Amino acid sequence: MKTKYIGIAAVLAMASTLSLASGNHAGGHGDAGGHGHGGSGESAVGAPGATGKVTRTVKVDMTDAMRFIPASIDVKQGETIRFQVKNSGKAKHEFVLGTEAELREHYQVMLKNPEMEHEEPNMITLAGGKSGEVVWQFTKAGKVHFGCLQPGHYDAGMKGAVNVAGAQGNAKSDGHGNKH
Repeated sequence: MKTKYIGIAAVLAMASTLSLASGNHAGGHGDAGGHGHGGSGESAVGAPGATGKVTRTVKVDMTDAMRFIPASIDVKQGETIRFQVKNSGKAKHEFVLGTEAELREHYQVMLKNPEMEHEEPNMITLAGGKSGEVVWQFTKAGKVHFGCLQPGHYDAGMKGAVNVAGAQGNAKSDGHGNKH
């Protein structure tokens, strides 16, 4: 019986974390993260991309030195990027897109549940030597973070950022229709 309770707790923790990663949680407009609202799948970091609308492919390597290569990626608002992700190491690694707050919160859950498996459009988990892809549309200007949330990896510096430049000629929006 104890195992069932632990399993249920893990599932509930995973469900709340995944809803944060996809941007479908009940957060107020005043939260610092600027998370997306509603069921559209769009969040503060963008939306799942359609493979037919990919504008560019970016190769990302994950290493056992706890680094992403490259750790900084520049894109334009509106671009749909195919991240071809390769784990060149032997340890299991993840590539997870999110706000810095979402990544830190998800990382804390992963520390408590290291064997947690999940599959969302903004992330991929790869065993050593394996490759895969994430297709993502960057709908808002600003910084989108990425990291490996396997226990110990994020703390060791396995993180990076996608710098999303605003559309030319448009002022930067705060995500609430206000342009600055």
